[in-house]
Amino acid sequence: MKQDSQILLFYKYVKITDPALLLAEQNELCKSLNLLGRMIVAEEGINGTLEGSVADTEKYVEIMQRDERFADIDFKRSEGTGGKAFPKLSIKVRQEIVSGSFGEHDVDPSQTTGKYITAEELHDWIVEGKKEFYIVDMRNDYEHKVGYFENSVLAPLKNFRDLPEKLEELEYLKGKTVVTVCTGGVRCEKASGVLIKNGFADVYQLKNGIHTYMEKYPNQHFKGKLYVFDRRVTMGFNLDSEEHEVVGHCDKCGSSSDNYVDCAYLHCKSHRHIVCCENCLEDKEKNIAYCTEECKLADLATGLSSGTSGEVLAVL
Repeated sequence: MKQDSQILLFYKYVKITDPALLLAEQNELCKSLNLLGRMIVAEEGINGTLEGSVADTEKYVEIMQRDERFADIDFKRSEGTGGKAFPKLSIKVRQEIVSGSFGEHDVDPSQTTGKYITAEELHDWIVEGKKEFYIVDMRNDYEHKVGYFENSVLAPLKNFRDLPEKLEELEYLKGKTVVTVCTGGVRCEKASGVLIKNGFADVYQLKNGIHTYMEKYPNQHFKGKLYVFDRRVTMGFNLDSEEHEVVGHCDKCGSSSDNYVDCAYLHCKSHRHIVCCENCLEDKEKNIAYCTEECKLADLATGLSSGTSGEVLAVL
């Protein structure tokens, strides 16, 4: 069936002299093309995910590429949901285009960042097996529960901003070739720079992120699904093929599952997703799923549980 809606994922680190003006321009443009989604603009660049019809999203790409600041943006495209991925259009001005500042460890990707490695090059490295290298997943721990590269190092991050605190746990890789990976590439621009700044000598970053690798090599070496920050929650390619694997496990019973649900505590501050299988959700005695023991105890103390942990967050 012909695809009639499309989702764009994109970013660019580039000097923006007037973020408020860019916000106003983007707001007008997106509304004129009936696009929904989330976007952050800052002095350091732009980062967004938008959904609309194929015609309207392609028109957006065409208009953006007329602007010399954004002419070389790599737009990642995936099949849309017919307008269900986002509840509205939200564009905000922030201090940075990736949530979470590294403080004294912060880097300017235009000055310090890892060498790019394309999906094709990384695939060759993996298949040929001639080079010693380590893939380091820079996503948050809840993101790689249902999908990850084979034999990759899963950085123990509750939040991306925690990276400087976790460098000691990656210390053994300082003399090795490291390839950082993340969803679309934007986090690796800074994560790879932080590694370099802290003495990691041979650092690469996967150009255009896991999304592009999965699109080119579905179900090869990256196993499972990719966590995304919209109502889809996860996505993948060729999910009906025999090669696709469910690699996630239910946080409650341990069975195979890639079904994310919200923390059941209504006042949960972290808004972290939990993997919970359909059987546990259907069992009324096991129905309540919490992201942490703290949320469970707080919920029991206040009695504010929704009791319906099967509804996913609209936007994270």
